[in-house]
Amino acid sequence: MIKRQITEKLIQLSKKFPVVTITGPRQSGKTTLAKHVFGDYKYVSLENPDIRLQAEEDPRAFLQNYSEKVIIDEIQHIPDLLSYIQTIVDTKKEKGMYILTGSQNLLMSEKISQSLAGRTAVLKLLPFNRTELGSTKGFNDYSYEEVIFKGAYPAIYSDNIDPGDFYPAYLETYIQRDVRNIQNIRSLSTFTTFVKLCAGRTGQILDLTSLANDAGISVNTAKEWISVLEASYIIFLVPPFYKNFNKRLIKSPKLYFYDTGVATFLLGIEEAKQLSTHYSKGSLFENYLILEILKQRYNTGKQANIYYWRDSKKNEIDCIIDGAVPKAIEIKSGKTFTKDFLKMKKYWLKTTGLPEDTFSLVYGGDESFTFLNTQVFSWKDFFV
Repeated sequence: MIKRQITEKLIQLSKKFPVVTITGPRQSGKTTLAKHVFGDYKYVSLENPDIRLQAEEDPRAFLQNYSEKVIIDEIQHIPDLLSYIQTIVDTKKEKGMYILTGSQNLLMSEKISQSLAGRTAVLKLLPFNRTELGSTKGFNDYSYEEVIFKGAYPAIYSDNIDPGDFYPAYLETYIQRDVRNIQNIRSLSTFTTFVKLCAGRTGQILDLTSLANDAGISVNTAKEWISVLEASYIIFLVPPFYKNFNKRLIKSPKLYFYDTGVATFLLGIEEAKQLSTHYSKGSLFENYLILEILKQRYNTGKQANIYYWRDSKKNEIDCIIDGAVPKAIEIKSGKTFTKDFLKMKKYWLKTTGLPEDTFSLVYGGDESFTFLNTQVFSWKDFFV
């Protein structure tokens, strides 16, 4: 088993909270991680229809059978269980009683905020990051086109499944099933077209009107379907940086996929080498790097705190990580560094008044170095 970076944080939180909830995309490794870290816990999956019926019909009896030290998998199927769990943990007041997993994002968050506020820690487990995959055979020799094309789902690496076989099955089995659970969408073919249109807008500012027109649906439907894709961990939205520094800023979010392999499949890309000349190459590279930042933050229990910057004059910075001091990261897919890659540095420093070391660059080349007091990172070396 490839060790997951989130393990240390998971163990730490299980000693401080009565419940720890692990959410993330289908097949991102939540169950494997929970079973590995908490090997002495009972395990029950609500994916099993018989088990699910028991939990629905008699939740008290169900939880008596799994009273403590238990992993409950895919809790989103029976969200009402959370209220019963709340009663149990409030009575027993013990740490690490329940490890819950779930593959739905927004719906689970709402139920958790209602029932388990203050009683559960929530961790997000995404597919493998670069550090985790570094231990797999041949990975460190991959070009970034190969890494983007393959994506990062564990089964592709642990079971040596070809991306061309994995992603069609993944999308058919999980997205369509989860979509039906979240919302009654009448035309799955129209929805599939909508998802493909989203893939074509990877790394772009979300324009719901344009997206709706191209999909042949209303703007309200497009808005609902974006929420469905967020809830099922297919896409995420990066908001614009909220500090205006006296500039007129774009207020719409940018759209990214939780896995670049899903995005490339939806774009009809069948081989990694096609990426070299594909119109989405730069956007997919940006998606990959934003994801790496997101994974590093989630694996240490941090909030995303990732933004982008674009003003009314189209001055744009790809990524800003907010903290005590905001950090700007420019992302360029080019494999040969040119000083033009740093043209936004002067704008950033002048606009914000922040120090030089708050701006850095990640590019598609293999060497990392410092240029004119700016840290330039190879895509292979970049860590937040």
